[in-house]
Amino acid sequence: MTGTEQPIQWLSTKQASSRLGVTLRTLYRLIDEGQLPAYKIGRVIRLQAAEVDAFILGARIQPGELEHLYPSESTSDASSTDASGT
Repeated sequence: MTGTEQPIQWLSTKQASSRLGVTLRTLYRLIDEGQLPAYKIGRVIRLQAAEVDAFILGARIQPGELEHLYPSESTSDASSTDASGT
């Protein structure tokens, strides 16, 4: 290891699931689907803290990505106008 490299910070699955705010089952699914890298070291599964943090940043929702989850204001304005009879 050279002087510029930082040692890897390993997380247990419990620590990683807590850091992500998900259940262990969800964490295992993310690992199994290839969305989150993990490593089997002996009999345990470990995750690199930097890779968990990168996953978190990559999952960030950008403005406008959730429009499909709520009705647009123009649709609700039209329905309220129709309901009032004007």
